[in-house]
Amino acid sequence: MNLLILSCGTRDKVVQYFKKAFEGYGDIIATDCSPYAPALYEADRHYIVPRITEPGYMDVIFDICRKENIKGVLSLIDPELSLIAKHHKEFEELGVTVIESSYELCERTLNKWEMYLWMKEHGYPCAKSYIRLEDFQAAVNAGEVSFPVFVKPSKGSASLQIAKAEDMETVELLYHHGDDMMIQELMQGQEIGVDCYIDLISGELVSVFAKKKLVMRAGETDKAISFADEQLFEQVERFVKENGFRGQIDIDIFENNGVYYFSEVNPRFGGGYPHAYACGADHMTLIRNNLAGIANTRNIGNYAVDKVMMKYNEIMLIDTV
Repeated sequence: MNLLILSCGTRDKVVQYFKKAFEGYGDIIATDCSPYAPALYEADRHYIVPRITEPGYMDVIFDICRKENIKGVLSLIDPELSLIAKHHKEFEELGVTVIESSYELCERTLNKWEMYLWMKEHGYPCAKSYIRLEDFQAAVNAGEVSFPVFVKPSKGSASLQIAKAEDMETVELLYHHGDDMMIQELMQGQEIGVDCYIDLISGELVSVFAKKKLVMRAGETDKAISFADEQLFEQVERFVKENGFRGQIDIDIFENNGVYYFSEVNPRFGGGYPHAYACGADHMTLIRNNLAGIANTRNIGNYAVDKVMMKYNEIMLIDTV
């Protein structure tokens, strides 16, 4: 029962956790387009593959699936999620389970404007957002939104090209500097990260882990403290069900005066997931169970709270490649 992890990059801990969960059940195979992706060397076997945008990329992945008798596949980067979901049928014909949400959901979460529109339509508190500069200017003049605000691409990940603007002149400069930009009010309050697993067999939310973010670095959680709140769990469960997510997802939320504002969703393992694992939310075992045809039982909020995660750097030495 071998598992294929695509675009593993620097997610060493994720690969390590999967190896532990699959010990005695199967091997972990990892890929990346660079031989200098350290997580490659944590896997049982690894492959250097073309970039996901190159012609023939999927054929290379399908060949690996055949050669390694792969049972399940997942990616650790946003741009690849839609790609493998789009080829769900081809994977299925190879006997491979795609461990993620549908193509439509991957596309929606990658497009922050579309996700915002969905949340507004379904009544979720969220930051005011504008895709047209004229609409933002009118909202400022009407007193509906105030500075500072964020200007960012409507599509993107890892907090790339996101900039804070204190005045209209800066907003206009940033807006016209990029393609498909959007403007979003600056959320106040406590930023929260939620790691969820939605069972691939039952479709039910079976695990939720929540953390208050203390320090961010390069768009990822650098330091955080675990906590539990039933109100949050209920809102997350409703959100997950109404969207129809499957597998692992990572949700960014803000809490302000007792109200939870939903921000963004990544249908994959987030950079802060090791905090969840260390506190007892072992989603690798949940994935292993699903690949073995076993539906997981509900176990929400059963993890260690008030535990602070602090990331630090490690190094790896390999022979010249």
